[in-house]
Formats: sequence, structure tokens, C-alpha cells
Amino acid sequence: MTQTSGASAGASRADSEQTSQAATNIPETRSGDAPARLADETSQGKTTIAASVVQKIAGIAAREISGVYAMGGGVSRAFGALRERIPGGSGTSNVSGVQVEVGEKQAAIDLDIIVEYGVSIVDLARAVRRNVINSVERMCGLEATEVNIAVNDIHLPSEEGEGSENSTPSRVE
Repeated sequence: MTQTSGASAGASRADSEQTSQAATNIPETRSGDAPARLADETSQGKTTIAASVVQKIAGIAAREISGVYAMGGGVSRAFGALRERIPGGSGTSNVSGVQVEVGEKQAAIDLDIIVEYGVSIVDLARAVRRNVINSVERMCGLEATEVNIAVNDIHLPSEEGEGSENSTPSRVE
């Protein structure tokens, strides 16, 4: 795929409020295998950043916030647990529950999270959004145009001991 400057048909987000700006080139696809994007070009050369890099940075930044129990929905977490057990596999996945759209100068990020019980979801979402935006902009030099957060589940403290009868002491002798 050849990168071009300016807007191309179908390349900008239909729901974006800035569809009239020619600099908005966020592709429709959400694949981690997307080609590297332009982040910096000088007379000495250019720097490109792969979408998978932005994806990992966003995932790590979201997990840094206290109150985020896990990332991804049930199916993606199950595949991630399977992937960790495969010898020579990719190991721990930092991209479960993270989808990105990366353009030449901007990125849009979607996060699927599971929160811990008792945490203010609104405050948590604000903190996650702020940390992800700061991390992506600081490390990649890309403007994070939006960070959408979907809270898919809530983790209850009693769920930690599921399946293990010996983990909780008996109430009677």
C-alpha cells in the first residue's frame, strides 16, 4: 500500500466531525498488521510507527491505572490465555482488548476493559483515557483523536477463588 498525502475517498472516518480536514487520514481497517505510518519526516530521513506499536502502548497505558482488572472481552481473554501456554508463542499479549486506527499524524483507539468492583467507572474511564492519550502522544508523536472505552464486565472479589475449594476456609468445623 502506498501512502499518499491528502484525503482519499473512503479513508476518513464517516462519523468524524473533522471530515473536511484533508490531513485526517485514518484508515477504515483495524488490523494490527497494518503498514507502518509516518510519524516524523525530516531532511535527514523519516520515522514510521507500526499500528501494533501504538496498540501495545495503549494497552500498557490502560493497565497502568488502578481499577482496571483486565483487558478484552471473554473470548479475547480466552485466546490470550491459550497463546501464553503455547511454547514459543507470543507470550503475554499487550493488545487484547485494544483496537487502533492509525493515520499519518493521528490515531483513534478503542479499549475493552473489565473493572474491579467498587471503583467509580466514570473516574476510571477518565483516568484511563488521559493516560492512554498522554502515552501515545508522548511516545509516538501522534495526536490521539479519540479513545473509546467499553466496560464489558466487572470483577468481583469472590471470583478470584472460583474453582478452588481449599482457598477459602470453611465457616463450620
